[in-house]
Amino acid sequence: MTEVLHSGDGVRVVRVSEREELELAWDVRTEVFVHEQHVPVEEEIDELDTAASTTHVLALDEVTGEALGTGRLLSDPGHEGEVHLGRLAVRAAARGRGIGARLVIAIEGLALAGHAAAESGTPARPGATGPGATNGATGNGTSDDPGTLRVRVVLSAQESAIGFYRRLGYEIVSGERYLDAGIWHQDMAHTVMS
Repeated sequence: MTEVLHSGDGVRVVRVSEREELELAWDVRTEVFVHEQHVPVEEEIDELDTAASTTHVLALDEVTGEALGTGRLLSDPGHEGEVHLGRLAVRAAARGRGIGARLVIAIEGLALAGHAAAESGTPARPGATGPGATNGATGNGTSDDPGTLRVRVVLSAQESAIGFYRRLGYEIVSGERYLDAGIWHQDMAHTVMS
């Protein structure tokens, strides 16, 4: 059964659990990155897409079921308490509706629930936090509480998307620009807490 992470305003964000859903995510990414931005398809669709440590999310139109946007979460057991948000894409016709922000918030919630570490250094148990975990301290915890769960979400932002990520609480890490698939990027990060 597909896990619904967000539903409202005609958009449902789900955790990808079926091959068919992953193919819908690939369709969105191909449209945005390959056709619009001319990223070579062999660079866009990679082996990390099917790795056991990768989680994908998909934004769907609640009426038609059309795939509107997608993103993925990469985790690395060697970097406890840190995950990578990537491949965030929203179809051109669906932009300006807050779908990208909903995808980021859904990914942050999954990261917090499955990959966060407590201040004491104890890893979080999956499901240790409630739905809707978002940027900043939430619930009864504050950043000073010893039981606060936190996860650092890092990403490689296209320079044209830096303002979008800043509005969601992300900050540039080093300020160094680099080309990835012919597009200028900068690394950004945000610590999500519960």
